[in-house]
Amino acid sequence: MSTASQSRIGWASVTPALLWTLVFFIVPFIAMGVMSLSSKDGTWSLAAYAQFFTNPSYWRALTNSLEVTLMVTFFSVLLAYPFAWILAFMVPDRWQRLALMLAVLPFWTSYVVRSYSWLLVLAERGVVNSALVSSGILSAPVQIANTRAATVIGFVHFFVMLLTLTIYANLKQLSPNYRKAATDLGASGFQTFIHVILPLTLPGIMVGAFLTFVLAIGDYITPQILGGNNELLMPQLIMMQIGRRGDFASASALSLILMAVVTLAYLACARWLKIERA
Repeated sequence: MSTASQSRIGWASVTPALLWTLVFFIVPFIAMGVMSLSSKDGTWSLAAYAQFFTNPSYWRALTNSLEVTLMVTFFSVLLAYPFAWILAFMVPDRWQRLALMLAVLPFWTSYVVRSYSWLLVLAERGVVNSALVSSGILSAPVQIANTRAATVIGFVHFFVMLLTLTIYANLKQLSPNYRKAATDLGASGFQTFIHVILPLTLPGIMVGAFLTFVLAIGDYITPQILGGNNELLMPQLIMMQIGRRGDFASASALSLILMAVVTLAYLACARWLKIERA
């Protein structure tokens, strides 16, 4: 096959993906950028961006989103790694597919339904408060629903399995010879984990953590339902600009700022992963 034919086949293979990216990402991105610079009098202006940096409530919405997202990512990793370890090394191979299916089964339900289910569980007379009061740990119910804690709990439940799957895939790819070699060299189980297993599974952790970060920081439904609108996050702020004020320029600017934050997180993760591979 000639070089020209190979080139045509290559372009034919990537053209659908390029068109998809152009139509559903690049064009909307450019349109949003243009809209963020427009003003009501028909002139170009950076007022929408200036408003973000001069309005304390806008800046606080971003810091709230970052705080919640980082908490969710941290706790998700903390719970997902032991779960993935159990699935990979403690569950017999013949039962691992069934265990994974059972772990993923709750996620077959609607995202909104799960959010409202957590709202009922965390309510003042919900399962959690009832169990804590009946066991004597609390003398009276506490406010969990409609708080940041409820938002974090819901997010962690939603995303911990995503992290578990990425870490599990990494753990299953590791050769058992690594642990055997570390043991032969006199390393304890803890030393083997810290110096051998953990560094080799960090790429899987970072991939899952980044996906969790992206999905959590841009989520509107969970903070709206579980947070009870008591704390303003970036997705809520963007929706307010559209629904209450009809200010599409501000909504576009805030969306681009949020995308810039996600891009910075990606660059940080990509750079870190590159160092690890080296």
